[in-house]
Amino acid sequence: MLVHGTGGNSQTNWSQMVGRLAESRTVVRPDYSGSGATIDKGGPLTVALLAAQVVAAVKDAAAAPFDLVGFSLGAAVATYIAAEYPDLVRSVVLLAGFASSADARQTMQFELWRDLVRTDHRAMARFILITGFSPDFLSSLDDAAISAAVDEIVTNTNWEGMARQIELDLTIDVRDRAPRIAKPALVIGCIHDHMVPPAHARELAALIPGSRYVDMATGHLAPLEQPDKFADLVLDFLRGDLA
Repeated sequence: MLVHGTGGNSQTNWSQMVGRLAESRTVVRPDYSGSGATIDKGGPLTVALLAAQVVAAVKDAAAAPFDLVGFSLGAAVATYIAAEYPDLVRSVVLLAGFASSADARQTMQFELWRDLVRTDHRAMARFILITGFSPDFLSSLDDAAISAAVDEIVTNTNWEGMARQIELDLTIDVRDRAPRIAKPALVIGCIHDHMVPPAHARELAALIPGSRYVDMATGHLAPLEQPDKFADLVLDFLRGDLA
């Protein structure tokens, strides 16, 4: 079960690595409210609501029990699922996650996201690239590739849905759920992450009993920057082969 992050969806966050995972496993990757083609009534979002949607999707796919992978906001949703639906979950992988948004820098960033989503989609797209990728990776792209990436974000993002998800980001707090996870857990922080600095991932790992923490040398958007490396970490962990 792959749970995407804020403003992402099952395609944009996971398409580059899903083939690797699907070689040996059934992969379910739903779009929760505010993403993809999912339509709801448009009200405020909660972690409990998104968690229930993810669980409903995996039950509909007859894929429980499942191994759970959550990215960014999806890591908070996955934390909630692992705590509240333990009979359905075998193991948990949390990438670039945060247990709480009660942090001045994090709050400032999410408020800036909210303002840019309301006022300037192209500026928001550029901000996603410059804070989402590591400096070395972004510098390796030429002007045409960056322009194409900006155009793709502007065109394919569900901006109204992203705004709703950002409002949820501003209220995230799963610090009470994380200590209740009693499943094998791998927490991954991204060394060059300017969206969710790795200190947040380390805090999340410290809250989960017996969890394992590792770093990736990427920016926040690790599934796009190093999809094979991330897939290797997930598969090695699930097989018990993580060095």
